[in-house]
Amino acid sequence: MAAHVEIRDTTPREKLSIILALGVPAMIENLLQTVVGFADTLFVSRIGLTEVTAVGISNALLNVYLALFLAIGVGTSSMIAKRVGAGRMDEARQIARQAAWLSIAAGLLFGVVTLFFAEPLLEWMGAEPEVLRAGSLYFRIVAVPSVFISLMTVFGSILRSAGDTKTPMKVGIWINLLHLALDYVLIFGLLAFPGFGLAGAAAATVLARLVGSVALFRQIQKSPLAFPLLRQGKHPHLLPLLQLSGPAAAERLIMRLGQVLYMGLIVRIGTEVYAAHTIAGNIEIFSYMPGYGLAVAATTLVGQYLGANRRRDAYRYGIYTAAVAAVFMGLAGILLFVLAPAAASWFTGEGEVIGNVTTALRIDAFAQPFLAVGLVLAGALQGAGDTKSPMYSTAIGMWLIRVAGVYVLGIQLQLGIAGVWLSIAGDQALRAGFLFWRFRRELRMGG
Repeated sequence: MAAHVEIRDTTPREKLSIILALGVPAMIENLLQTVVGFADTLFVSRIGLTEVTAVGISNALLNVYLALFLAIGVGTSSMIAKRVGAGRMDEARQIARQAAWLSIAAGLLFGVVTLFFAEPLLEWMGAEPEVLRAGSLYFRIVAVPSVFISLMTVFGSILRSAGDTKTPMKVGIWINLLHLALDYVLIFGLLAFPGFGLAGAAAATVLARLVGSVALFRQIQKSPLAFPLLRQGKHPHLLPLLQLSGPAAAERLIMRLGQVLYMGLIVRIGTEVYAAHTIAGNIEIFSYMPGYGLAVAATTLVGQYLGANRRRDAYRYGIYTAAVAAVFMGLAGILLFVLAPAAASWFTGEGEVIGNVTTALRIDAFAQPFLAVGLVLAGALQGAGDTKSPMYSTAIGMWLIRVAGVYVLGIQLQLGIAGVWLSIAGDQALRAGFLFWRFRRELRMGG
C-alpha cells in the first residue's frame, strides 16, 4: 500500500486519474452506508412504527455525536496529509496516535452522557411516552459504546489522509454486509435462535462498529502510519488538532440546529409539504455521493501538495476536483429532473405529494453543480488547514438564506414546496461562490 499520493508534476489527464483513484472508493463507501441505512430502517419497520420512530429520534441525536467525531477526523486529515506530503512521517504517526486518543476520550464522554441522560435527551427531541420507552433502550445500547463510532471515523480519516481510500472502502463493504446479516438474525432470529427485536437491531449496529474499529486499526498497523497506541509520550500536536477540529465541529452543529429550525418552519406550511420535503430529501441523498467522495480526494490532495510546498499544484487539484464533482452531480441533476415523478411514486401514491416531490427535485436538479463545488471546496479548504471558512459559509447559508428563505418564500409568499427548495438552492449557490472565493484567495495569496 502506498504511503501517499506521489508528489510529482502531472498532466491534466494524470490529475484526473489521481482524483478518481482517490474519490471513487470514497463514493462507493458512502453509497454502501446509505443503502445499509435504508435496509436497516426497512428491517426495523417490520417490528412496528413505534420502533421506527424510536430509531429515527435516536439517530437524530447520534448524528450530533457523529458531527463532533467527524470534526476530529477533519482536523486529523488536514494535519496528517500535510506531514505526509512533506515526508515527515514520524510527525504524521504522532498525530495519528494523538487523534486516536482524542477520539477515545470523545467517545467515552458521549457514552457517559448517554448512560445518564438518555431519557431527558429523547424527551427534548419530542419523544412520546411509548416512543421514549423503546427509544431509551435502543439509544443506550447504540450510543453508550460511542467510542466505536468515534474510532471508526478517525481511523478511516487517518488512512484516507495518507492517500489510501481503498482500504476504508473494503473494510466498509465487509462491515456493511456483516451489519445486514447481524440485523436479520438479531432482530428476527434464526432457526432455534430467538430474535430480540429493537434491542437486536441496536446490538447488530454496535457489533458491526466494534469489528470495523478493530479491522481499520489493524490496517493502519500494516501501513506507513502504524503507531503504538499504548505508548506514553507528549502530545505536541493535540492543541493544533483541537484548533482545527473546533470550527469543523461548530460548522456541523450550526447545520444541525439550522435543520431543526427550518424543518419546524416547513411543518408550519403543511403536512403534505413536510411529507414531500422528507421524501425528496431521501431521494436526493444519493446525488450527494460523488460530492462527498471527491471532497475526501480534495482534502488529501490539497493537504499533501501544500505539505510538499507545491501551492500551485494544490490549487489546481482543488479546482480540478470541484470541476469533476460538478460534472458528476450535473449528470445526477439531469436524472433527478427526468425521473422525479417516477421516484416520488415509489414512496407514495398521493397525487398532490407526488407533484410536490417532483417540484422539489426539479428545482434541486439545477442546484446540483453548486452543491458539488461547495462540498469539494469545503474539503479542499480543510485540507489546507482552513476549517473556519466552511463554518462561515454554513452559518451564513443556513441561517440567512435557507431559514430566512423558507420563512419568506414558503410561508409569507405562500410558494409552498417551491419556496422551500428555492431557498435550499440559494443556500447552495451562495456557499459555492463564497468557498470558491476563499479557496482562490487562500492558495493564490500565498503563491
